[in-house]
Amino acid sequence: MHCCRFHDRPQTRRQMLASAANGFGAVALAALAAGGANWAEGAGGAAEPGTRSEGGKAGTHFAPRARNVIFLYMDGGPSQMDTFDPKPRLNREHGQPFKMKMEPTQFDNNGATLGCPWAFQPYGESGIPISALFPHLAKCADELAVVRSMTSNFSEHTAANYFLHTGSGLQGRPSMGAWAGYGLGSDNENLPGFVVLNGGLIPPGGIDCFGNGFLPATYQASLFKPSKQAVANVLPVERQAGQQRRKLDLVGELDAEFLSESGDGGIEAAIANAELAYRMQMATPEVMDISGESAETLRLYGVEAEYPQTRIYGRQCLLARRMVERGVRFVELTCPPIAGNDRWDAHSGLKSNHEYNARATDQPVAGLLIDLKRRGLLDSTLVVWAGEFGRTPFAQGSDGRDHNPFAFSVWLAGGGVKGGVVHGATDEYGYKVVENKLAIHDLHATILHLLGVDHKRLTFRFGGRDMRLTDVHGEVVKEILA
Repeated sequence: MHCCRFHDRPQTRRQMLASAANGFGAVALAALAAGGANWAEGAGGAAEPGTRSEGGKAGTHFAPRARNVIFLYMDGGPSQMDTFDPKPRLNREHGQPFKMKMEPTQFDNNGATLGCPWAFQPYGESGIPISALFPHLAKCADELAVVRSMTSNFSEHTAANYFLHTGSGLQGRPSMGAWAGYGLGSDNENLPGFVVLNGGLIPPGGIDCFGNGFLPATYQASLFKPSKQAVANVLPVERQAGQQRRKLDLVGELDAEFLSESGDGGIEAAIANAELAYRMQMATPEVMDISGESAETLRLYGVEAEYPQTRIYGRQCLLARRMVERGVRFVELTCPPIAGNDRWDAHSGLKSNHEYNARATDQPVAGLLIDLKRRGLLDSTLVVWAGEFGRTPFAQGSDGRDHNPFAFSVWLAGGGVKGGVVHGATDEYGYKVVENKLAIHDLHATILHLLGVDHKRLTFRFGGRDMRLTDVHGEVVKEILA
């Protein structure tokens, strides 16, 4: 009781924060443990915990068609007229002066009209034309929704990569994988919600393409190598799990004692990080170990192929399947390096560049689609194949193609997408979009929609504004939805 003439001295802001600090880490830890979704509804923008369905999955704005996403990132910009958008006029006018007005190009070394070195054939019941670059993927034509009318706002790799991944051409915004984790939470508390399987090429723009931006750090990508030792310093130091557990418990007791004395909320966060690392020590080696896969499955993905880069990408695709099986929300794959031809960035030597990159990725990607379908996972897994922009229909120099942001092709499969369709169209040269023009914001809106998220309602208050992946743009491409 207090004397009526005396009152407690008011706390300063510093004292209040110190006394409350012990609870901040617990709040963050509780959110991580629950794997909860976060929504920011309306103008207020304060994130609220998402609801949970009876199955324990994170709440969504509406019934999702996909639970997971596998993003097959084709670094460098594949040529649309050499892959999924055939243009016979290019071959008829090969070597002739280009007959359309040329926009400024990245390297300003424009040559004559350049024909396509590969034949196209219709495949599947849908008759989708696919280049001879992809003999394996062609067998999956009826699973694909090919979009020929994608555009970018940028013609330079770094800005275009940021735009493709984050919806902004500037560094520092959250990646679409981070947004997916923020909105939907995790289905596996022992593995990260957003994983990038690094085949050996980090894109121009660096790891900020996979960052969390202004979202909490827990939503940034975890970079894995496609090997059993996937993450540095994650495998247990001790061979016996019990000994490792006892050591962690001792460290936890010492940290807890220090926490009670210091009132430092950062210590509590460190304890939570140590526990997550321990859970990853148990889960990561198992998910990365493909020794239990059948010989037929390894052959399907090209894990035992003659070409080393096919083996690298095949392992990545197989690991992506294993990760979505275990509840990883968003998995992105980067391409393997190819000496003299790395990336799809064919400024010269178009034929060798695209043939080597296609050889590395074609069989593994087809194997992924086939394996997902036969396991009943394709219906709940959205697969997206895309680069950051396309290529010019006229030559750079004599045998290359320069950057082209005015039109390029991407495709989607599974996860609520209508298979065996083509959406959008380009002119007779494949230079610019003439029908159903789409932007990267539309692709992002469609990905979130298939995950059960309204892209206009998934926001985060930052800098006095409710931010979202699609900024103030983006429409769902309903024509490709099943």
